[in-house]
Amino acid sequence: MKIGMSHGAGGEVMQNLISDIILKNIKNKRVNGGVGLDDLDDGASIPLGDLEIVLSTDGHTVDPLFFPGGDIGKLSIAGTVNDIAVMGAKPLAITNGMVIREGFPADDLETIVKSMDAVCQETGVSIITGDTKVMEQGKLDEMIITTTGIGVVNKGEIKRDSSLKVGDKIILSGSVGDHGMALMSYREGFGFDTDLQSDVAPIWEIVEKALAIGGVTSMKDPTRGGLANALNEIANKSGVGLLVEEDKIPLKEPVIAVSEMLGIDPYEVANEGKVIIGVEKELADETLSAIRKTRYGAQAQIIGEVTEDNHVILETSLGGKRILEAPIADPVPRVC
Repeated sequence: MKIGMSHGAGGEVMQNLISDIILKNIKNKRVNGGVGLDDLDDGASIPLGDLEIVLSTDGHTVDPLFFPGGDIGKLSIAGTVNDIAVMGAKPLAITNGMVIREGFPADDLETIVKSMDAVCQETGVSIITGDTKVMEQGKLDEMIITTTGIGVVNKGEIKRDSSLKVGDKIILSGSVGDHGMALMSYREGFGFDTDLQSDVAPIWEIVEKALAIGGVTSMKDPTRGGLANALNEIANKSGVGLLVEEDKIPLKEPVIAVSEMLGIDPYEVANEGKVIIGVEKELADETLSAIRKTRYGAQAQIIGEVTEDNHVILETSLGGKRILEAPIADPVPRVC
């Protein structure tokens, strides 16, 4: 087997690579009983007294580096903050490693760093250490940024993506498909008239407000593989099913238009500023109200509920039902 683009695009192919090659060959996967590598959550944890230190690391290879609504700098910080946030932890700090192509414009690098700093200032996160390398012309496509996030949560209060309970309601914080469709339309230069922008943004404020209500059971950000992959992952890991109402899933008109033109399912496309939250039924409406008052949560909806079924079932706009399967891979490569 040789590694292909689909091995890094989320979905079934990437999961098989992780299981068959990576996890199989690493023996030490956790520290002091915390969340570990083989849990395949959005982050890991190290218990420390009455607290748990939460960590998550991510490599960013988005193409192009600058896209409608953001750039690789904004994406790298927001994406890592979000992975910490969905574990229920307050993001505190970021480490930043950059590998840059020889000849890369210094002005572009400065713009990217300023974008990183803007997200840090918005979320109260600090970039506390880093590393910079330069590679020869022809050996690297522009640049790669690798960030590691550090957060903290009280011991026993981590939110796992495997903790849904039958009867929980599922909240989606906003419209889906924005990032992948904006990137694809801009990257390929199809020329259709749209003001569609990426949704890349930090979701910590949404998560913080939801946690304050007290009913959150599980969280996941629908990045690679999109909504379809994230819903299937949290359902499978929790040993439950989901019934989702298609009419409740927020979709912007430009996303619908672009997806129909390209033949791409918007439910399978990466998002970079959204979160799926499982909430106890009794507190779902109050949680939704709190989320809608945040900067990025105005379009939030309760899109479904947790069932005893073994599948993610989509109740379609036409009144029928179909299984919403996890994609083989995200149809839009190099989106994050």
